[in-house]
Amino acid sequence: MLEQTVTTDQALDAGRSEAITQKMIDVINHAGLALMLSLGHRTGLLDAMAQLNWTESRELARAAGLNERYVREWLGCMSTGGIVDISPDGKRYRLPPEHAAVLTRAASPNNMATTAQWIAVLGSVEDHVTEAFRHGRGVPYDAYHGFNRVMSEESLQTTVAGLEPHILPLVPDVQRKLAAGGRVADVGCGAGLALLEMARLYPRSHFTGIDFLEDSIALARAEAARRGITNVQFQARDAAQWREPNTYDLITTFDAVHDQASPATVLENIAVSLKPNGTYLMQDIAGTSHHHSDRELPLGPFTYAVSTMHCMSVSLAYNGAGLGAAWGKETAQRMLREAGFNEVTLKQLPHDVINYYYICRK
Repeated sequence: MLEQTVTTDQALDAGRSEAITQKMIDVINHAGLALMLSLGHRTGLLDAMAQLNWTESRELARAAGLNERYVREWLGCMSTGGIVDISPDGKRYRLPPEHAAVLTRAASPNNMATTAQWIAVLGSVEDHVTEAFRHGRGVPYDAYHGFNRVMSEESLQTTVAGLEPHILPLVPDVQRKLAAGGRVADVGCGAGLALLEMARLYPRSHFTGIDFLEDSIALARAEAARRGITNVQFQARDAAQWREPNTYDLITTFDAVHDQASPATVLENIAVSLKPNGTYLMQDIAGTSHHHSDRELPLGPFTYAVSTMHCMSVSLAYNGAGLGAAWGKETAQRMLREAGFNEVTLKQLPHDVINYYYICRK
């Protein structure tokens, strides 16, 4: 048995001790800010502040239709955290226009307050994940309350808004093909927002959405009916059990492969289901497959936190591979080749700092 001894007279680097102490203070403060930014987004407080310029708590509460006492306490967090300005007399507050440009719905797709919502969603399963560290079996999808809501908002910003101007142009000639009429599948489609946008843009093409979660498919079908979009269908099924040989001109996945229980099988099924001249477009989390290199990622700690608390864990809950969000480009490119894609091109887009885009052909 190994014994570990910590000596009290061990020399410590005073500068390093001070630095980690300050970093932990910053971490705790920023955690509080993230929760309050999430609340500010969900309650509409940030949007209301952007319209009011300098305002008192009572006026802001009235504009947002909220309780003044709660609003006043929220303003305390926002002002001490440097998110909102406060007047010298401490009575009036303002959301600077520079901050509103990244924290309000009007700023979409640049609204980072939507991303702050993940802290609360992931925190809600901390007890489950703590136990999973011990038994290793993961946490099922139905434990994540609010997941579909936040994922849909994120999809609207990073994917839906970028489809026509940025994402689809990555695939040579695909927009012309879809305008003329083609077949498209989105695997792991969630609530179907990206697929519905493509169906709207290309009414002559036919679109199929596939997702494991029946709740997500129900949301997608309801939204298609609400919008009157008829060139789309949604199927509640496991992508590991799905394949339609030589059927599709384009297959997409948007941040979906790393969550799969059987990602290698899903990628093989995608390759089989493409027409010989078809294209697979995979959007997935940016990373290098190495912790050391991933220290340079702008959202490295956040990516690994989301992976631990959700992506890896939901895969393990179904006896899966547990790839995790940070599986990285080296692993992704290897698995794509093994699935049957002989041509894999990796791209990045300036509007999306968290994802890579892989354009794949057989």
